[in-house]
Amino acid sequence: MEKIAVVILNWNGVKLLEQFLPSVIQYSPEATVYVADNASTDESIAFVKNNYPTIKIVQNKTNQGFAGGYNDALKHIDAEIYALVNSDIEVTENWLKPILETFEKEPETAIIQPKILDFKKKDHFEYAGAGGGFIDKYGYPFCRGRIFDTLEKDNGQYNDVTEIFWASGACFFIRSVVYKELRGFDEDFFAHQEEIDLCWRALNKGYRIKYNSGSVVYHVGGATLEKSNSKKTYLNFRNSLLMLTKNLPQKKLFQVLFIRMLLDGVAGVKFLFSGQFAHFMAIIKAHFSFYRLFFNNYKKREINQIEIYFKAKSIVYGYYVKNGTVFVDVI
Repeated sequence: MEKIAVVILNWNGVKLLEQFLPSVIQYSPEATVYVADNASTDESIAFVKNNYPTIKIVQNKTNQGFAGGYNDALKHIDAEIYALVNSDIEVTENWLKPILETFEKEPETAIIQPKILDFKKKDHFEYAGAGGGFIDKYGYPFCRGRIFDTLEKDNGQYNDVTEIFWASGACFFIRSVVYKELRGFDEDFFAHQEEIDLCWRALNKGYRIKYNSGSVVYHVGGATLEKSNSKKTYLNFRNSLLMLTKNLPQKKLFQVLFIRMLLDGVAGVKFLFSGQFAHFMAIIKAHFSFYRLFFNNYKKREINQIEIYFKAKSIVYGYYVKNGTVFVDVI
């Protein structure tokens, strides 16, 4: 069994592989590097074979998104630690060492995220993960370094090793035994927030999730699905409701879902009056998809859901009413 496998999920991303594979190869001597291809129709596979013959390739038969793509690929990879890395990530020297040291010292730690900075603006945190993820009581995700669309400059304020609620799927380290125990990502999600759901399920099992700033990567973000794409809005709103359905303690479930759906309605009206009709419709479609999937996901609940301490009661209130734009303002 390999100690650590760096697994890059790819779908028609030959340009990204050309740009970002060199840093992964250069700075990952401890790892075996894999490209997990999600049934690409471009020249991705040929490029890897011709230019990086030491990289191992796992070819998925169909494109099952982020969740299904990794679930399919990791069945064929035998390693103690999976490092799931987006194809638009630039890694840095010794990025793996602090992660491996934390896993070695802390057997109860199951998942780790590095510091994720913006590839295009390298002194700022990046949207997907930043300095470690949390959610508020209504399921809205936020990060140290990112509240909604507001990103903080990296001034060393999150140079630490600390427990977090969720680790970003952009660069996500997990023990393989835990991944298998949790049955991987939930394929109902397809993409977006499946890593938050997986982390919540890990917490419900008593595992710990850490952020380690000693490891630094740079993320482009939106390379597969841009933020302006209404499909991203659809997936985020639907998947957040599915995640709450699966993981909230029973006594809080329906109250929180009701309030969250009202808040989604407010967001929909905001989109409508700002002329973003596609995003307005995406929220409506997300809710109808949620209704269709509700009972199937309700049955996925664990017998006992632990009480989770939320860092913030409502980041919607903290951000839009109190004008809080950084992590310390909303917790």
